[in-house]
Formats: sequence, structure tokens, C-alpha cells
Amino acid sequence: MSKRDYYEVLGVSKDAGERDIKKAYKKLAMKYHPDRTAGDKAKEETFKEIKEAYEVLKDDQKRAAYDQYGHAAFEQGGHGGGGFGGGHGDFGDAFGDIFGDIFGGGRGRGGRQSRAQRGSDLRYNVELNLEDAVKGKSLEIKVPTYVSCEPCDGSGAKKGTSAKTCSTCHGHGQVQMRQGLFAVQQTCPTCSGKGKVISDPCPSCRGQGRVEKTKTLSVKIPAGVDTGDRIRLSGEGEAGEHGAPAGDLYVQVNVRDHDIFVRDENHLYCEVPISFVTAALGGEIEVPTLGGKVKLKVPKETQTGKMFRLRGKGVKSVRSNVTGDLMCKVVVETPINLSGDQADLLRQLEEKMGKSNKKHSPKETGFFDGVKKFFDDLKS
Repeated sequence: MSKRDYYEVLGVSKDAGERDIKKAYKKLAMKYHPDRTAGDKAKEETFKEIKEAYEVLKDDQKRAAYDQYGHAAFEQGGHGGGGFGGGHGDFGDAFGDIFGDIFGGGRGRGGRQSRAQRGSDLRYNVELNLEDAVKGKSLEIKVPTYVSCEPCDGSGAKKGTSAKTCSTCHGHGQVQMRQGLFAVQQTCPTCSGKGKVISDPCPSCRGQGRVEKTKTLSVKIPAGVDTGDRIRLSGEGEAGEHGAPAGDLYVQVNVRDHDIFVRDENHLYCEVPISFVTAALGGEIEVPTLGGKVKLKVPKETQTGKMFRLRGKGVKSVRSNVTGDLMCKVVVETPINLSGDQADLLRQLEEKMGKSNKKHSPKETGFFDGVKKFFDDLKS
């Protein structure tokens, strides 16, 4: 007895898409599966016929062979023959490929991969001052990009219509060109490798499934970010063509130079000028921090370049709870614009200190003693 046409068995047209074929198979399988027909042999045979038709039409290569050669493509050891009717298995097996597609199951589709191209990732550069980078900030950004077309819901087809399986490659996206003994596979010229053809494109996006738009996004900058850090906004990049997933948006952080502080990872550095009187006699000074001014006690006889560490006054790490320190380097400032009386007082101080200069200026004395020895050694 001759076999019925597979399209007729499933009750679908020859240009039916993958979704329509699945839907038809599921409906018929629910009706004729042996687990539900209580040993009805006629319905069991019908189910085998349905399953055989579905196994061919769901696979692009087998479907292409069937469309070209009919049932002869699977006879005498041809493509996919032998085994379509060899037992119905359990009920879950019959629907494994359908549910697997929905829930990410592991049933293969003959090596076929989705041709939908994910949208491009985008980068947005944002510049912050040091205070905002340390404390964190929420801001709005405007990003020109491609978004999914609303009228066609990203499909590219006019509302109320859908893309059809390409009749040239039967949804495979590739065609074979034979030249003598050689077969060359190339991108289908009809659908440009997409596997589907939109005969009635959406007027809003002209069949692309996406349109240009400037999006306004709210971005939360976490506390502690630094130059070079990136914030990833998943799915906020360019929308893919024909409903493909969107790419990601990466917000690239750049922190401007600060007038007072220099940042090195989680530590802050600054220079604090002090008078030579404070350096000599000691005292208390105010130093800036990102949280306000704090008092710093300067011991007597402090030399220029002395580094003071203020623990926990740096930056809290964006990746941990560790907070850096503030390193304050004092710089002794030489007085300028002295009056005559002030200059005389300094000269008097120098004269009084001159007799015991080694005691008051040991570094200066040591330096010049070394210079004298250097030249004496050259002469000898």
C-alpha cells in the first residue's frame, strides 16, 4: 500500500513553518498515542504514520530530500529510512523534542543551529568626579541604538502575517550546486541564509525587525569604581534582526583628575603645606578628606616629605569591604614676601644657631661634610 503524503498526514501545507509543523504533530499525537487509545491497533498505526511524517518534516535536510524525491528518498538505505515506524516508545519520548525546545532540553535537531544573529554590544563612556566615583551615583544616560520594532514585535513581517520557510533551501539557509563530480554548498540566494522569507514586510522597520531609537536608561554607579571599570547592562545593547536577542551595554567609567587627591587603587594621596615654625615646634593642622576636614597632630622637628597615614580615610573597594587609607605628605613651605624686620629676625636666629649648627641641622651638616670629603679624596 502506498504511503500518504507527509504534509497530508500532519494536515499542513508544503510551505508550513517549523512552529506549524510542531503544533500539528502535538495535536495529532495527543489524539492517537497508544498510551491513550487503549490498544486500538488502527490508531496505533496512524500514530506511527504521524510520527514518521514529523521525523522527516522537522529536519531541514530530510525535508529537503523528501520535497525533491518524495518517499523514494528514504527507501533502500536512503536518508533516514528504517526505524520511523519501529515502535512508539513512551509518551514522554513522543513529546521530548517539543518540550526540549521550550525548556532547553538536550534533543538535537540534526546539527542545525539558529541563524538569528544576536544584536551588537554597545559601549557608553561616562566621566565622573572622584567624589561620585567613591560614593556611588545614579544617573540617566541617552543611548542611540536599535530597538525591537513594536508593530511587528521584532519579526520583520507585517502585523497579522509571518515569515515563511524559504522554498529554495527549505529553511536550511544553504543550497548545493553540483558541477560534475563536485558539490559546492553556498548561502541560499533567495533568503540570504536566513532560512525564511518575508513576503509582506513591516512598513515601520522595512522587514528588519528593529528600528533606530535613542533610549534613556537609569544607571546605578556602585561606590568605589575607578577608571577602567565597566558596568554591564544585560540586554540593553542593539536589538538583533528579526527578533534575535539584544546585545549588552557596557558603561565604561573614567574618573577625572582631582585638584587635591591622587588615587592609587583604594588609597588616596595628598600634599599638605606646613610652615617651618609648625615643622620645627610641632602643632595641630587641618587636613582634607573626602568626608570633611580632620585634625592631624604634627610632631616637632618634622621634616619636609614626611608621610602621615590616616587609616580608613581612603576608598572602599567596589569588590570587597576593604577601605584604603589617606596618605598625607607634609611639605615645609619657605616664607615669602618678608618685611625687613622679619628678615632681620631670621638672620638673628641663624646667627644664634650657627655655633651649634650640627645639632640643629644634622642633615645639612652631614651633607656638606660628605662633599668636603669627596673633594679631599679627589686631591689625594
